[in-house]
Parts: sequence; structure tokens; C-alpha cells
Amino acid sequence: MMVHERGLSERGPKTSLKELAAAAWIVRLESPLRGAGAGPLAGLRFAVKDNIDVAGVPTTAACPAFARTPTEHAYVVQRLLDAGADLLGKTNLDQFACGLNGTRSPYGAVPNSFDARYVSGGSSSGSAYAVATGQVDFALGTDTAGSGRVPAGLNNIVGIKPSRGLLSARGVVPAAQSVDCVSIFARTVGMAARVLQAAMGFDAEDPYSRSFSLATQPFPASFRFGVPTALRFFGDSQSAAAFDRAIEQMKALGGTPVAIDYAPLAEAAALLYDSALVAERYAAVREFFDAHEADVVEPVRSILAKGRDYSASDFVDARIQLQALGQRATAMWGDIDLLLVPTAPTHCTIEAMQADPVALNRNLGEYTNFVNLLDYAAISVPASLREDGLPFGITMIGRCGSDLQLAELGQRFHHATGLPLGATGEPMPAAESLAVIAAAQTVKVAVVGAHLSGMPLNSQLTDRGARLLAATHTAPLYRLYALPGTVPPKPGLLRVQPGEGAAIALEIWEMPITQYGSFVALIPAPLGIGSLTLADGSSVQGFLCEALAVAGADDITRLGGWRAYIASRAAQAA
Repeated sequence: MMVHERGLSERGPKTSLKELAAAAWIVRLESPLRGAGAGPLAGLRFAVKDNIDVAGVPTTAACPAFARTPTEHAYVVQRLLDAGADLLGKTNLDQFACGLNGTRSPYGAVPNSFDARYVSGGSSSGSAYAVATGQVDFALGTDTAGSGRVPAGLNNIVGIKPSRGLLSARGVVPAAQSVDCVSIFARTVGMAARVLQAAMGFDAEDPYSRSFSLATQPFPASFRFGVPTALRFFGDSQSAAAFDRAIEQMKALGGTPVAIDYAPLAEAAALLYDSALVAERYAAVREFFDAHEADVVEPVRSILAKGRDYSASDFVDARIQLQALGQRATAMWGDIDLLLVPTAPTHCTIEAMQADPVALNRNLGEYTNFVNLLDYAAISVPASLREDGLPFGITMIGRCGSDLQLAELGQRFHHATGLPLGATGEPMPAAESLAVIAAAQTVKVAVVGAHLSGMPLNSQLTDRGARLLAATHTAPLYRLYALPGTVPPKPGLLRVQPGEGAAIALEIWEMPITQYGSFVALIPAPLGIGSLTLADGSSVQGFLCEALAVAGADDITRLGGWRAYIASRAAQAA
């Protein structure tokens, strides 16, 4: 197999875009390793973090002295090839997957895909960068302390951290083997979920692989999400404001925030590096580390070396302490369906991270370290772009086995943001059907006026268990009018001839079909339900207006939607 291996180099301040793109990779295959000719992932390109084995390609874990060439693929790589995906190569990482920032590699720091002065997040830095910049369709990382989530949050992409043991870790260089997970990066939740379904499967040769059934019912239409009572953003007001907005977005999807005690989760997180549990990281590479300690970069070297200082009884004590914290944390699940946290509380420049690598790395893991230790599932999804142009992401955390439920809600949240995909600037595609989620008998309805999120009649939807699927536009075939004398104020959407209309903003909601009749009964004349054509050419049931009713009505088509019209009225009144 022909490969191209990167040499060790320092990138200067005038690094080119081509060199930045190369920073994500340790090995680029001269030609892709082709997957099966057919399958659910046929035609997709992927990369794997270089602590995951690919037959015939050196696995370095970002430590050249450690390099070994495996004779077979990691179990999860083989499953993806069998599903039809093509492998392009192996990506850069924090050495031995020890870090959350992407600067701890002799192959160089991987930059943020939005601003090269900032860290990409790690340890799966290269995989996240390759996905965010469109070099691959999806990529594998690993996640022990947050490495499958932090890089996703900092690069405006999706990161799935599966339930422990759902994906085999055979053929993966361990970091802390009892809590390691193979993670998935993609630009959309639908893509990541498709990869998850192709990759998962019990592996009897992985001592930590588990066979269990995933929950296939979506979260309730009216769900409760936990929010920590005390949140730390380390002085980053832009991230704090972005998280407040994300809470409001969750409420628009039908969620009710519930304050939870974060103390047991924070105490569990601290055990990962500040207790005898760190001995598991040392044990993972003990034979190599004891013989080649000088070949390991700082601060990875000091972290691994600390693992030597603990006794077996110290390790047992730490495990018991972790178990007790897990028992305390269990109480919160009686009040919530899922937990919502910032994926990362702030952004850091590469320069600042290298000047203070331990403290700033710890800050990035403020809301991630406890998840694997307490056996939870998680998904990181983009939430917004901050005022400075850097991404902000949120993480939804659920109990073990809630992976598909999280994906279903995560997809609805992500699509409601309308964000571009990664750093590519490409628009959001249509949501994918998550076929494994049990489909209730539901009907979709498009709303354009007083039923929009936050508008006076929205409760007519939410009271019937409806949930927001997407914010989008009609095809340019409609005109919008402000109907006179309506209480509360309502618009009228009228279909017109091609070339005479415009695209009008709307929301698509889904409600139980058993509630649809009572909802339609509330619609007063001259409004009614008809078939609307959306921007992507598909059709959905939605609000339309009789033509006679718009005679003398104010034509507000120029504003593009009802929300813009209401805002213009408020501005005039002020």
C-alpha cells in the first residue's frame, strides 16, 4: 500500500492554507483504500485518528518512536469499509490521545478551522479539522475525556460520543481502556448517525464491548433538560451568551430547563487526572513508556509518569469513590430526560495554550470529563457562531443506550439553527430520516405567522405535543399579506404564478395525527390548510389564504416573513 507520511516540522507564522490543511494529517494514502462496492456508506470518504489501526499503515499515536505497522484493520475500520466507505488516511492527534486541545503533537498543532490562531480542540484534532474543512465526509476519533466532543464544538461540526462498548475498540491504542470510546465526526447529525449504525456491533474480542439494545423512542415532545446550577466560562462572555441562546433554542423545541446539582459530576470529572485513575493511562503504554520516556512530549510525559506513583489499593479507592459519585448523580435522572452543557466553555489561542498547557486544557474539559466515567452517551452539535466568528457548540448527554434519542433531538436542534456546514460555508441539507427511531403516527404542518415559535398562537401546537422540525422557506411561489382586523395579527399566504412570488420564511412542525383534527378545527376563515411547496421542491401541509381575503391587505412579501414584519412594526412603534 502506497502511503505518504508527514515529516516532523515546525510551522511558522506565514503558514499557507495548504500547509494548514496538511496539519490535520499524519498519513495520506496515495490512493483511497476502497470499501465494498455497495452499502449504506457507499461513495463516502473518511479518515481515522492515528491511534486506530489500518492494515499496512503505521500507527504512531503521534509518537514516531512508538510506530508499529498492524497486519489487520481495527474492527470498526473494517465495518466501515464493509459498509462501502473509502478510507483516505490517518489524522493528527494529541500524543497518545492525552489532551483536549490539539497542540500536543510532534507533527505540529492542528489549527481551528475558522481561525488558525486558535486551537482545534483535541485529542481528535486532525479528524475534526478534516471534516470541518470538507476534506472527508466523516472521520473517526476517540473519546476518553471529551476528545470526540470538544473538537466538534470548536469547529462547528457534529461529534457523537457513543455509549461505552457500543463500538468496538479492538485495534485502537488505549488511553484508559475501561472508559475509551471510538467517536464519530460529521458535518450533520444524519451523517454521523448513519455511520454509527454501520459501525456499531458486539465484538467478543474486545474485553469492553457490550451488547445492549438502544432506546428507539424519541424523547417526549415536551421534555425536560438539565442545566448545571453553576456554569463557568472562564471570563468568556461570548460563550456564556451563546449558551443562553442555546437554552432558548431548546425551549423552542419543547424543552423545559431544570436546574441540576453539578457537584457530583464535577467531582467525578476531577478523578480522571487528579486521582489514581490516571494509572490506567500509564498502564496503557507502560512497556513503551518505561523504555522511551524521553520520546514522549510534554505535558503528556508528566501525566503518564504520574501514573507510576499510585498503588493498586489507591486505584481501588478511586474506583469506589467514582462509584459513589455515580450513585449521587443518578438522582438527577428522575427529574430530566437529558442533560445540556456547553461542549467547551471557551476558545484558546494556540500561543496561550502552549504557554499554559495544563490549566487551559483542563478548562476545555470542564463539561466533558465525567461522561465516560459515569457511563453516559453524548452528542455535540453546533449551536451558533459567536460575534467574533468562532463556533459555539452544545452537548446533549443521556443515559447509556440513549444514543439514537440524542441523535434525533440533536438533528432537530442543529437544523433549527440554520448554520452552514463546518467551515465549508455550504448550506444545511434536508434532515435525514433516522429509520431506527420508532416513528409515531404523526403529520407535518408548516406555519408562517402567529403559530411560529414565540408567537401568540404557538401554544396551539405545543399543547398538542407538536415539536419543531426545521426552519426553512417556501419555494418562490408565494406572496405574504398582513390581514386586517385579525386578533392576534395574522398573515395570509397566497400562491401566485411563477415569477410573481418570493420565498417566505416558515417553520415545519410535527404533531401526533390524533391531535391534528382538533388543531385544524381552530383555524378561522379565510385561512385554511393546503399543500405548500418548499424551497427544496418537496411539499408539506401548511397555512394558505383565500385570494379574496387579501384585497386591500398590506403586501409584506418584501420582508420575507411574518417575524420580520412583526419586528418592523415594533421598530416603528419605538
